[in-house]
Amino acid sequence: MGISRKHFIFSYCGLKAADRRGEAVEEAFCSVILHTEESEKWKLDHNINLLKNLIGSMQKDALDVALKTYVSRIYQQKNGRRIDLLLDLLEFMIENNILRDGTTNVKHEHFCKMICESLLSSDHLSYQASVMWIKTFHYIRKVIGGVDYKGCRDLLKLVLEKCTSIPVSENVCVMPRIECVLNLITYILDRNACLLPAYLAVNEITKICPEDRKWPHWKMGTLLSDFIHSFRPAAQMVTVSGRCHLLPVVGHSLSTNNVWRLSSNSLKFPLIGPLPYDKELSEPQTRLLRYVLEQPYSRDMVCNMLGLNKQIKQRCEVLEEQLVDLVVMAMERSENDDATSDEGLSQLLWQHLSSQVIYFVLFQFASFPHMVLSLYEKLKGRNLNKGRDHLMWVLLQFISGSIQKNPLKDFLPVMKLYDLLYSDDQTIPVPDINKAQSTHGMASTCIWIHLNKKAQTDKVVLPRPIPFALQEHLEYLKECLNNRNLSMSDYKIALLCNAYSTNNEYFNLPLAKLVESIYGDNKHTTLLPGNLVASAPTQPLPMSLLDSLTVHAKMSLIHGIVHRVIRQAKAKTNIANAPALVETYSRLLVYMEIESLGIKGFISQLLPTVLNSSAWGMLHTLLEMFSYRLHHTQPHYRVQLLGHLHTLSTIPHTNQNQLHLCVESTALRLIIGLGSFEVQPQLSRLLTEPSRPSFLSNESEELNRALVLTLSRAMHVTGVDNFSSSWFREILSQIMQSTPHNWPTNTLVCFPSSLAEFFTSQPAHVADKKQLRHNVETEYKKWKSLVNESDIIAHFSMQGSSPLFLCILWKNMLEENRVPSTAHKVLDRLGPRALSAHLRTFADYMVFELNNTGVSGQYLNKSIDTLNEMVWRYNIVPIDRLVLCLALRNFDETEARLCFLIIHMLLLKPQDFKMRVQEFVRENSPEHWLQSNWHEKHMAFHRKYPEKFYYEGIQDLNSPIQHQYLPIYFGNVCLRFLPVLDILLHRIIEQPTLTNLAEKILESLGILYKFHDHPITYLYNTLHYYHKLLIQKTGLKRRLVQTIMSAHQEIRPSNWFLSEDYQRFIQEDNMEWSPSLDYYVRLVGRLVDTINGKSPSPFPNCDWRFNEFPSPAAHALYVTCVELMALPTNGATVGGALLEVVLRNCTQLPREKIMSWMNAVGLLLTALPDTYWMSLNTKIAEVVTSPPLTIQGMCQPFQLFNFTESMTVLAEQNCTYLLALSHAVWHHAGIGQLSQLPQFLRETLKPIIKKEEQFLYLCHLVGPFLQRLNLERTRCLMELVVELYEILVNVDKSCDHLNYIDPIADFLYHIKYMFVGDSVKNDVEKIIRNFRQSLQIRMRFISHINIEEAMTPLSAPMST
Repeated sequence: MGISRKHFIFSYCGLKAADRRGEAVEEAFCSVILHTEESEKWKLDHNINLLKNLIGSMQKDALDVALKTYVSRIYQQKNGRRIDLLLDLLEFMIENNILRDGTTNVKHEHFCKMICESLLSSDHLSYQASVMWIKTFHYIRKVIGGVDYKGCRDLLKLVLEKCTSIPVSENVCVMPRIECVLNLITYILDRNACLLPAYLAVNEITKICPEDRKWPHWKMGTLLSDFIHSFRPAAQMVTVSGRCHLLPVVGHSLSTNNVWRLSSNSLKFPLIGPLPYDKELSEPQTRLLRYVLEQPYSRDMVCNMLGLNKQIKQRCEVLEEQLVDLVVMAMERSENDDATSDEGLSQLLWQHLSSQVIYFVLFQFASFPHMVLSLYEKLKGRNLNKGRDHLMWVLLQFISGSIQKNPLKDFLPVMKLYDLLYSDDQTIPVPDINKAQSTHGMASTCIWIHLNKKAQTDKVVLPRPIPFALQEHLEYLKECLNNRNLSMSDYKIALLCNAYSTNNEYFNLPLAKLVESIYGDNKHTTLLPGNLVASAPTQPLPMSLLDSLTVHAKMSLIHGIVHRVIRQAKAKTNIANAPALVETYSRLLVYMEIESLGIKGFISQLLPTVLNSSAWGMLHTLLEMFSYRLHHTQPHYRVQLLGHLHTLSTIPHTNQNQLHLCVESTALRLIIGLGSFEVQPQLSRLLTEPSRPSFLSNESEELNRALVLTLSRAMHVTGVDNFSSSWFREILSQIMQSTPHNWPTNTLVCFPSSLAEFFTSQPAHVADKKQLRHNVETEYKKWKSLVNESDIIAHFSMQGSSPLFLCILWKNMLEENRVPSTAHKVLDRLGPRALSAHLRTFADYMVFELNNTGVSGQYLNKSIDTLNEMVWRYNIVPIDRLVLCLALRNFDETEARLCFLIIHMLLLKPQDFKMRVQEFVRENSPEHWLQSNWHEKHMAFHRKYPEKFYYEGIQDLNSPIQHQYLPIYFGNVCLRFLPVLDILLHRIIEQPTLTNLAEKILESLGILYKFHDHPITYLYNTLHYYHKLLIQKTGLKRRLVQTIMSAHQEIRPSNWFLSEDYQRFIQEDNMEWSPSLDYYVRLVGRLVDTINGKSPSPFPNCDWRFNEFPSPAAHALYVTCVELMALPTNGATVGGALLEVVLRNCTQLPREKIMSWMNAVGLLLTALPDTYWMSLNTKIAEVVTSPPLTIQGMCQPFQLFNFTESMTVLAEQNCTYLLALSHAVWHHAGIGQLSQLPQFLRETLKPIIKKEEQFLYLCHLVGPFLQRLNLERTRCLMELVVELYEILVNVDKSCDHLNYIDPIADFLYHIKYMFVGDSVKNDVEKIIRNFRQSLQIRMRFISHINIEEAMTPLSAPMST
């Protein structure tokens, strides 16, 4: 087991005794003995031999104990010579490495560290013991060079910790003790000595000496602060220029990633590493959070920014404070409003604030009593009387809904606001109850009524009576309670609901009036399409009234509606719900603050209950609501509904024409309506859930093809060519198993490469068209030969038979101009699901036949007429299903041209569909939330153009098949056709020679886009996805934009979409236009003003709850992108012009707002196709190869590249602006776009970077984005790091002298310790061996080259 601790102590004592025996004689004759050098040397050698023999016989695990014992004995000595002797013994052991010769076999570096640690860790080491203190640090200074770099790091930590024990107030006598420590620390931190990576040293310093805690003695302050300051260049290289001024756009999906993350405790950016970042980066980012909070529909982004989880209840004080500040700012704004201000907009602002407060307080991210007390403190002495009503309205929203479930004490702080805001010497008159604002004016009285009711229930007394100022309000409300004849023409009912929603005795009367106005009774009925009977009320509750109700009142109303619908679903009543009820319910689903009872209850409770009750009419109604009335539904609800629909399609009872058509139409809307940045997170999430409903169809090829197209578009727009995850291939594999199919070449060309490769590798499913014709001929002969009706029905509806019946009907109609009455019985027996397969076969057969016959002449016209009769006269197949099927078939180029010609002639040659579209668009408005007479217009259209779902055109009138029609409240053939039209236009664009066909369809049917729920998004996706195909189709691009603009001209102001410049362009015949720089400045300026909240806004104000986009900034961003992509100019030119808005026009822009302009350009470029933002790469290459970067020593790079400091002293140059602009672009970029950085470095920058300044510029460019690559694309990060090292080799060989070795080394060590670790060690080690000696020495801790090897010159330089 080796020598024991006791044995060591005895041996050590023997060593000392030998020494003392000599000393005893010396003490007796100390005055006359003269010590010679020989005697001193003998004494030292003698003790060395003793100690060497002693330690040499030890086992390794006993060495640590022995050293600690030895050190403790040193500290017990009082004689200075004896201390020197004992320390000299240790130094000799280190110098001669005697441990290698014994049984311990300890490495030299480790032994040095053990000795130093033993000395520094001793409890006896104190600055008050001056002799031992000084000798200890002098000794460590001599031997620390033998410690490895990790050991040096640990020793530095111990030294700094010891130094913290020296009081700052000590007098000058401690200076020698501090000087010896300072000497040691200076040596450790000496970059030329290179004992350890400086990065590790600064890490230890910042941990022990943070800014918010006491540093070591002031004498060391300069040394340590200067050392930390030397890392400012490295911090600058990993900092986004002007980061504090960059803002996201709520509703633009790129803004939901982690680049906007803030600390939930301090609102500070999560800065990585021990670097001395600029002060503004370390401060709370209140402006950023407040900006996001101000935006509608921003709560999810706020939770993402602060890392808040609804499942974990945690109070976030910084969020609470910002909510309070927003309310106070809104009150100040109300104080400045005049009589001309838009009252509706003011109400929407406070509606948004109340929604935010309710959400964050409800999930306990904010404390209501703390918020009220904070409001009180911030409003004291402000006299903001105009805004007090709005404030009380916000508080009423939460109080009325939560006071019954929480203790009264949580709400009593409101009493302090009464003391502050309402006087006791004069009354406030009752507001005009004919105006919606009266509900805000009476909110304070309603709060008092709720508090008083709670106090009565708890049998306590409120601390104060109602303010005298509100007495008249209270009396008025009491009078209203006695009025049984409440009118719907004013806001009296809303006032009573708001005041008494927690008092059922008084609440039931006003609520009953609301319910009565939309429920109806059994005495009065109205008709729905198909002659269905429904309850009579047709006018829904207006949005102004619903907005005037508190959240609690709305929850009571929607709760009653849902329970009524469920009761009716279970009772299977023959009378449908009143149109007023259905429309009102759809309007209530808009309110995010009642999400649990609203859309969440709709998807999770109501829909499954209706489905389980087999209430197919109610189910049809709910799907219509979702398709035509709901806005801004969160994506997880939409994907959840899609799963429900695919589950529904497998239930036998749903295999009836009208419901099947509704289910497929709703599913199609959901699939193509998925946002590009929603696809990956939502679908990959669903694949990992164990009991998920499938979002893939098992039988509908069209729906699965639509999903593939959506996947392709999402991959393209996000810039991720390959999602590089198993979920992507799993989805495609499941699709191919359920509905195997291929795509035509023209479509595959537009697919991202990985998606195209997948389908190219699949076995081709090529139908034998000649065999198909033969089969049709055979079956047609059988059709003609069979006489018995039952035989005909049995044969052609037989399960598993060839799906040829529609081919037979079409052929029969061509020959006999009629459809036998037996046909409808076969069709009815087949059912809509089986008929889908017949429709696909029919599409293939019809195109094949017409292609062989020829596309001109009488036969083609007759074929189109026959097809038209199948749709409109005989009601065999709906127009939207037929066109969708034709548009998605896999035809070769010749057949595809014929197919789209057939569609064109079917839609535009007969008048049937065109007349319906024109009539519907002329008589109706898409702004349903403003209408009270939708039902009347809806019924008028259906009476004029009734829809037949059950082959009524071919039924035998003597024995018709009876089918119960399902209620239709909103839908019609025109609205159902809109998603089909979207797909149709895309497929036509893919054909190289059918541009005129697309323009003709747009000219005739484009007016239908007036009712498109996302017209700008559709334009954006179209121009983005097909931008390479549309480069040479300027006319088509302009036609697309013009169509959307024209479709909305009656309901939108002229400035809602296109700029005045572009509107002039579309009015001209000339297709060529090269906009000047001023045009781009105006266009970008419009976006800048919108993001900054300029008033009046560049765009018309609107109710964002019903808008395509959730916020003004999102609307501005997308319409600007659409206009830029629609310009008759190539993408590189447009992208370059956007850069020039800042780079060339910078002197014309306000200097204090320059970052706002860069922010806007960054948003635009990253939202445009790659050909646009790749112009930035070209500009970077130009700047890198231009002075001052190409002339070594011409500039001070770290001053020049610091955008903020350069701007302050007016010293910025073009490269400074480009650096900041590049940061703005890449900060907003998606990870797919950012992943292209390694390729950009390898192919563009690597061959041209030869100077140190160029390399530093490159480090500044890519440094800030290493963290994001590390989180989201680790492989790309490793590729980029290797490229940096290879470029540095080129620079090293090209420059005679490197002036900034230390900042470069610090930057590379930051990458190692914060991101890559040893993952690129093997790649970079070879590269580091080719650096010059000084750089090798500094980088030796990455490559693990020892100091002797680094000092040896290379035999031959590495070729570059």
